Amino acid sequence: MSNALTLTVAEGLPFIDYEREFEFPVSEVFRAHKDPELIAQWLGPRRLTMTIDHYDFRTGGSYRYTHLDPDGTSYGFNGVFHTVRENDFAIQTFEFDGYPDVVSIEYLTFEDLGNGRSRIRGHSVYPTQEARDGMAQSGMEGGMTEGYERLDELLSGAKV
Repeated sequence: MSNALTLTVAEGLPFIDYEREFEFPVSEVFRAHKDPELIAQWLGPRRLTMTIDHYDFRTGGSYRYTHLDPDGTSYGFNGVFHTVRENDFAIQTFEFDGYPDVVSIEYLTFEDLGNGRSRIRGHSVYPTQEARDGMAQSGMEGGMTEGYERLDELLSGAKV
């Protein structure tokens, strides 16, 4: 059974907040966010394949990856990891090639719920209300839901 994603898009604010619980320990969920080989297996919708140019999930690291859809259209993303604290917290920037110069700042908290369970909470800040609205209307919720379902499947079948 999959836990539901809660996505909050408050009217009039350039933020998107989300949270999702997992039936896995914080250490496994964190590792699945840190390890590029694991990231490539779960991040994004099922219909897309991912190629990672680089992914260095540490304070001062950066990333660049591309999603490819079945029609051959590619979607590139990049950013910088400003702060990463093991099994606890990360701050990163996020930029989509399709909207250059629109960079969001994302805060991600990893919480231990006890009994081998965990929760992630995210807070994304956009430079304008228009940018936030565009992201909210981009299919973000469906893509995140599928990605976290894939993460559940990965953690269920792999010793992470």
